[in-house]
Amino acid sequence: MATTTLVQGARSSRSTIALKLVMAVSGVIFILFVLMHMYGNLKMFAGHDAYNAYAHHLRVFGEPILPENGLLWILRVVLVVALVVHVYSALTLWARANGARSVRYVARRKPASALSSRWMRWGGLTILLFLVWHLLNFTIGKVNVSGGATDDPYNLVVDTFSAWWMTILYLVAMLALGLHLHHGTWSACQTLGLTNSASSRARAKGLGVVLAVVIAGGFSLVPIFVLAGVISK
Repeated sequence: MATTTLVQGARSSRSTIALKLVMAVSGVIFILFVLMHMYGNLKMFAGHDAYNAYAHHLRVFGEPILPENGLLWILRVVLVVALVVHVYSALTLWARANGARSVRYVARRKPASALSSRWMRWGGLTILLFLVWHLLNFTIGKVNVSGGATDDPYNLVVDTFSAWWMTILYLVAMLALGLHLHHGTWSACQTLGLTNSASSRARAKGLGVVLAVVIAGGFSLVPIFVLAGVISK
């Protein structure tokens, strides 16, 4: 009986490690994608023609080896797979953690640690809901909240963020993204064995801060400057 319990425990431990590795790798994929996406968004500062040329280039990138929109569909498939395994791993690990704490410990966790853990779940849900709307807004449905045309990428962005409430929603989502990146980067580094010393832990924490500020801040620039009238039609 004891041997069976030990074997089951070892399998569960290996499974937990595998799930954490999956989360770390899929998280790295998302970080690379949002960095590229943020770079593309900043093309808005170059003006109407430059931004639309960039959007068109993405659709025809790799032709004639790839069909039109070929690169975009490859990215979509990779991101969907990464999203599914990331969310599945997160939910599974969360369920296991709750199961392991069926009896509460007398010692309480540090408030900062508890807050960080709770925010990763709710922040992740916030980002997921925002992602659904973001795709409907700019990719799948191309919803223009101002009632204008949707066939011009630059004008669609301007029309969207000219509505103050859309800018607020976007900035809230970027706050969630920044906090998620901050803690997620640290967790990924820890899972990948990159936090084995005090200096490496400090670098991991610093990397989390830099990525959170650069990515969330970079994404926030366009809606803020559109609402301020700096970026306009």
